[in-house]
Amino acid sequence: MDCDDEVMLTVRITAAERALLRYLTRGHGGDVSEVAVDGLLEVVPALYDDASVLPLLRVLARPAPCALTLWLPAPVADLLPLLGERLARTGGPSAGPASAALSAALRLWLAGDRAVLAAGLARLHGGCGAAGATAVEPARIGAAA
Repeated sequence: MDCDDEVMLTVRITAAERALLRYLTRGHGGDVSEVAVDGLLEVVPALYDDASVLPLLRVLARPAPCALTLWLPAPVADLLPLLGERLARTGGPSAGPASAALSAALRLWLAGDRAVLAAGLARLHGGCGAAGATAVEPARIGAAA
């Protein structure tokens, strides 16, 4: 893929969220950026509803000490400034709106049920990683927090 086709952004997530993302990546067989994009494709369309702003702000209010760099396809990254502007207008962070929006959307997606997330990834990819989706180890992921 050409450099013009991807955008690099750094997100802030918790150690438990990072462990879950890595676990989902292993079960999916892709890389962390691919799994993050899959999660964004699942959650971003719902975030343009006014009712979604409060959960996003709650996610951003929790400390997220871990930095993670992701590569996003340009069309997906193009959606993030719009979401970032919504966050800023509703009291969210105004600095780095695309990165803050990506962090919030990714963290909101990762807050979902682990088995549902894994099953969604498997469904999105036509059954790829379905075996990994059923072998979720919540205790091991929780211990990484």
